[in-house]
Amino acid sequence: MDILHAEYITSSVKINQCPVPDKPEYAFIGRSNVGKSSLINMLTGRRKLAKVSGSPGKTITINHFLINGSWYLVDLPGYGYAKRSKTERTKWEKLIRQYILQRTNLLTLFLLIDMRHEPQANDLEFMEWLAVSQIPFTILFTKSDKLSLSDKDKNLNKYHKTLEKDWEQLPNYFITSAIKRKGKDKILDYIEQTNEIFSQKG
Repeated sequence: MDILHAEYITSSVKINQCPVPDKPEYAFIGRSNVGKSSLINMLTGRRKLAKVSGSPGKTITINHFLINGSWYLVDLPGYGYAKRSKTERTKWEKLIRQYILQRTNLLTLFLLIDMRHEPQANDLEFMEWLAVSQIPFTILFTKSDKLSLSDKDKNLNKYHKTLEKDWEQLPNYFITSAIKRKGKDKILDYIEQTNEIFSQKG
């Protein structure tokens, strides 16, 4: 798939403010500072589509972008940012979970995980909640350019071993790098194939 057109549509602080769910939708979420905006910009080929910030916890709304006039890419608030107040974190968590559970056109949730780190408890807990809630999701390991090939393999093995304890089948995943543009074609091909399934069902 080639992205020929990408435009910002709206930012929402309530589920009922989101666009009418008449097109396939793919949402991106991850812990704060995981490289979400950079990855979205890399995928769309637009350097400033999603705002990149050096300050974690910057995205505080549900941001919809219309891609090629036919599907939505959604930038969700990050989770796990301790410097926000507990009240704010609780509000965001409620908003995120409402969105994930209630958006009927959400085909895949892309869960971004910084490949440089050990498996984190809040990522693992979030995955477990997605599985229990029967939400289709795919892991996107980010910042792979920061690691050597041997360290990538080592960290992937750690995730495999951790997930194998509780999962009969490991979640689907792609390895990405916004800087090296790694993973772009695989992710867009996945979206294109899933869109075709959506159109057949419609």
